[in-house]
Amino acid sequence: MNNIVLDIRGLKTLFESHQGVVTALDGVNLTMRHTETLGIVGESGCGKTVLALSIMRLVPSPPGRIAAGEILLDGRDLLSLPEREMRALRGNEISMIFQEPMNSLNPVLTVGNQLTEAIRLHERIPSKAAVDRAKEMLHLVGIPSPDERLKNYPHQLSGGMRQRVMIAMALSCSPRVMLADEPTTALDVTIQAQILDLMTRLKEEKGTSILLITHDLGVVAETAQSVAVMYTGKVVETAPADTLFATPLHPYTEGLMASTPIEDNRGKRLTAIPGTVPPLYELPPGCTFQDRCPYVMDICRNKPPDLTKVTPDHQVRCWRYA
Repeated sequence: MNNIVLDIRGLKTLFESHQGVVTALDGVNLTMRHTETLGIVGESGCGKTVLALSIMRLVPSPPGRIAAGEILLDGRDLLSLPEREMRALRGNEISMIFQEPMNSLNPVLTVGNQLTEAIRLHERIPSKAAVDRAKEMLHLVGIPSPDERLKNYPHQLSGGMRQRVMIAMALSCSPRVMLADEPTTALDVTIQAQILDLMTRLKEEKGTSILLITHDLGVVAETAQSVAVMYTGKVVETAPADTLFATPLHPYTEGLMASTPIEDNRGKRLTAIPGTVPPLYELPPGCTFQDRCPYVMDICRNKPPDLTKVTPDHQVRCWRYA
């Protein structure tokens, strides 16, 4: 237990909508260990980004609110902290790389202004020391000519450069935990590989734990030690990465694996998961995957399954293993 940095227990996040109250996260339990990369996978609308925003306590209110649960960072419950203390933790002990850097960086401030602001917000250091730290961070993330880049505005940088700036900002105060929400989605394949290598190297050098949100199983296989699969706001399977890829248990995980292009199925048609994720305001009774599942049974249509421990480190939410 001493090795656990982030411990999420029974997290429930709700949103008010025209259709009524929507449960975006429904009793999520997750643990993340020191220097571990935990991959969170699932289709759009399964709750991955809401999970990250809930951990950071950045769920927009209204219409959203965290209704129940605990988020323990080194034993401290983030949900019980006053907002002033939570602001001090954000960017300092827990930071986030948002999905689209062009929307996250301020277009009217230079890269230097934004980096030094983040550093001076959490550390009482002179402005010159903050500039030196900003240069050091840009160099660390592989941006050439950091003196010149500090003077640039976000629109003057490429997509890969902007993402590197976001990583530099997230790591500038050596956080214990970094949340990365689809950090490579908008980048081409070559830059994706560079960013993932960079995150892995910095994790090892800085001792940071990473919660990596993605829909790309190839990215997870490359970087994560543990994986949690999410569907309609619930964790439906969790296991070490090598175990999950070798023996996926949940029908949804099996479907995600089958729809992933690999060397063996070149020239073959990929197997798509039938149907779509049901809207959260109109979930069926029982298992929410029932209408897309090839193994559906009567009990699946009437009673939701619990997360079952199949082995000490492999859990699945499915009646076939209950």
